[in-house]
Amino acid sequence: METALKEDIWIFPDFDSLGFAAAELFMAAADQAIDSRGRFSVALSGGSTPLGLYHILGTAYHGRSAWEHTHLFWADERCVPKDHVLSNYRLAYIQMISRLTIPQQNIHRIKGELAPEEAAGEYEEDLKRHMGEKGTPRLDLILLGLGEDGHTASLYPGSAPLSETERLVLPVFAEATMNWRVTLTLPVLNNALRIVFLVSGRPKAGIVREILGQGRKDRYPAGRVAPAEGSITWLLDTDAASGLEEPAS
Repeated sequence: METALKEDIWIFPDFDSLGFAAAELFMAAADQAIDSRGRFSVALSGGSTPLGLYHILGTAYHGRSAWEHTHLFWADERCVPKDHVLSNYRLAYIQMISRLTIPQQNIHRIKGELAPEEAAGEYEEDLKRHMGEKGTPRLDLILLGLGEDGHTASLYPGSAPLSETERLVLPVFAEATMNWRVTLTLPVLNNALRIVFLVSGRPKAGIVREILGQGRKDRYPAGRVAPAEGSITWLLDTDAASGLEEPAS
């Protein structure tokens, strides 16, 4: 019996309030997972929008005991060294990880310094070992962004990984930026307990309207994220949500 996807849209007046709400949601998911299973497994995203969230987690929440039981993964990564200015790992490390008491063995980064296929293979094996499950692993929370073309993680419109049904992780060449990346595939995203999209800025208003306002989800990779037994929460600032119709009073 199919269950309806639980999908919520939260709109905030500015970037800062979006970040604080995301931090509260993040910690609530962590506490729930640790209470239930003894650990919290989350995949982080790159881009500029999560910066506020990571800074808040690394400062306002740095003293929480949950960090000792938190395992960090990444939704995607550029094939660059971990200290490269474009590294998603570096972004999270500077703003958050360096300020927290997360055991080193709990940080499962994508080794972007390796060849793309090798990095993808090692990351997939790490994910399988950690989750200890047959089939598709189930992460407690996956944070995602949204590109103006509708991509999320490194799943781009028309890219080969979109049709993948078995592999958990794949390399992909991003033609828009002319670089190799490693990404989680839709089977992993759609098996998560919770997906949270973080979207800010007026340039994203058009694609937000397409996916959420006009229901054209199947046209875009982000719209194909639909965890059958999980939930999706969209956190938007007013600029990103400016193309959506206001609910009738």
